[in-house]
Parts: sequence; C-alpha cells; structure tokens
Amino acid sequence: MKYSVAILSLCAFPALANVEITGSVEAKCVIQTTKNGVYGNPIASKLSTTPADGGVLPIIRYDVSIADSYTANITHPTAFSSSPSLSDTLAWTGSTSVTQTSVAGMSGYEAAKIVVGNTTIFDLTLAGSTWFSTASSAVYGSAKALPGGNYTAVVQATCIAK
Repeated sequence: MKYSVAILSLCAFPALANVEITGSVEAKCVIQTTKNGVYGNPIASKLSTTPADGGVLPIIRYDVSIADSYTANITHPTAFSSSPSLSDTLAWTGSTSVTQTSVAGMSGYEAAKIVVGNTTIFDLTLAGSTWFSTASSAVYGSAKALPGGNYTAVVQATCIAK
C-alpha cells in the first residue's frame, strides 16, 4: 500500500486556475443629435436640407473629454433608407461643416477637415463640444419629378479613437 501512495504522488498533476481580469471603459467621446434634418422640395426633382431650399440642416454635437484622442467621421447620405419606389437614378451631393464650438481653437477644425468620398473627417484635438451640420441634396433623374411620399436618409456620425 505504501508503494501505491508513493507512485500516485509521483503522478500527481499541478493544480491550474484561470483567473479572469475585466475592465470597463467609459465613453470619452459622446455623439448627440441636436436637431433632426428635414428635406425641402424647392423644385419637383430635388430634395435638399439647405435652408434656402426650404430644408433644415441636421445638427450633430460631439462632446470630447480627452483632447487629441478622437476623430469625428460624418458621412452624408448617398441613398434613401426609405422612399417611394424610384425608377430613375439620383444624383447626391452633401457636405459637413463646423457650426459652433465651445472652445475658440476648435474653429480651426473646419479648415483642417479631410473629405474622402462622402465622409468628412475632423481631428478633435481639443476637449469640449463641437456642433456639425450636414447638407444633403438629391436630384432625381434628368429633372424628373420625384414621386409623392415620405423620404428618409441617414447621416452617419462616428467617433473613432486614434
């Protein structure tokens, strides 16, 4: 019996344990919708958020608590997320601009913005709040009247950590 216990103790395996470590990161960049956009219909073939065309520009606010850690990427629409059936093509245009800032130095974001396709990128170098507006316009066919109904498009706003 002594030999059995001795042999078993030589074959014993070490104990192992996996200990989990968890953490939580609170958002240091928050995106808020300040104002929803509305398309105006200045001519039969056009929808536009520009106030001169009867539209309302959507306003998006970015609140950043850590300077030089994020970029704001704002993409204007290139399609409707819902609309009546359309049989022709749409010509889309759009742009995003800084409209208000909480810190004077943020006004430089406008001159430093980068446009890639339909996405505008702003380097958020200062802590504080910045408001952006996005113009969006869609022209139907070759001056063809848009069908009656409700039209919805989406501006995509993301905050990307550097």
